[in-house]
Amino acid sequence: MRPQVVAHRGASHDNAEHTLGAYLAALDAGAEALECDVRLTADGHLVCVHDRNVRRTASTHGIVSTMQLSDLDALDFASWKNPWADLDDEAPERDEELGRVLTLRKLLETVADYHRPVEVAIETKHPTRYAGLVERRVVDLLRDFGWDVPGAPVRVMSFSWTALQRIERLAPAVRLVQLLERAQYWPMLRGVIGDDWIVGPGIETLREHPKLGRRIARTGHEMHVWTVNTRAELDLCLDLGVTAVISDRPAYMLDLLGVR
Repeated sequence: MRPQVVAHRGASHDNAEHTLGAYLAALDAGAEALECDVRLTADGHLVCVHDRNVRRTASTHGIVSTMQLSDLDALDFASWKNPWADLDDEAPERDEELGRVLTLRKLLETVADYHRPVEVAIETKHPTRYAGLVERRVVDLLRDFGWDVPGAPVRVMSFSWTALQRIERLAPAVRLVQLLERAQYWPMLRGVIGDDWIVGPGIETLREHPKLGRRIARTGHEMHVWTVNTRAELDLCLDLGVTAVISDRPAYMLDLLGVR
C-alpha cells in the first residue's frame, strides 16, 4: 500500500508557504492531505504561520503572538517567494487574497468544501506564550466542523508530547502524531506515547540513523515522515512502509508514485 501524499505548508516548493495560493495549488496537484503549522494571535485567532515572527515570510518585524489578526491581514505573505515578479511583464497578475495570512478556520473550510476527500495535519508550535490555549482553540475549532470524532479527516501533530497529551484529554478521538527530530529522543518517547499514536520522524534523522526507522516500525506505530522531496527520500520511506510522506513537492511525489 502506497503512502498518503501530504502537502507540506501547501505546495511550498513553488508557492509561498502557508498561503491559500499554496494550498489551492497542492489540491490542484492532487495532494491527499494538507499540512499546516498553527500559532495563536493576540486576539485569539489560529493562523497558519511557521515562525514565531513574520520577518522571513512577510519581510517586516513582528511576533505573531503579540499581533492582532487585522495586523497580520495587512501584510503580504507571498512576495518573498518571488520578489522580482513585479518586474516580469509576462507574470500573471497576482490575487492578493491568495497571499495574505491564512487562518486555520479558512483552511478547514476550504478542505470541507472541496469536491473530493482531503485530510489535514495540524502542527501546534511550541514553546509559545499561550501554552495549552493553542490546543484548546484547535479542539474548539475541530468541534465546530464536527471533526473531533472517529474517522474525521484531521490529525494533530507536535514535537511536544505535553501538547499532544492535551489534545488527547480534550478530544480523545483525534489522531495524534508525535514528531521526532532527534534519534536519541526515541527510547524515551517510545515508553510514553499512546499505543495508537503515529510517529513522525524527519527524513534527515532516518537517513543519519539507518536503524531508527526499523526500530519504530517494529513497535507497530505508523510513520508519517517529513520533509520528503526527492526520489531517494521517497524510496527510503517506501522501504520502511511509511504511511504518509509530507512533501513540499506533492505533485512530484504523486508522479513518482504513479498516481497522476
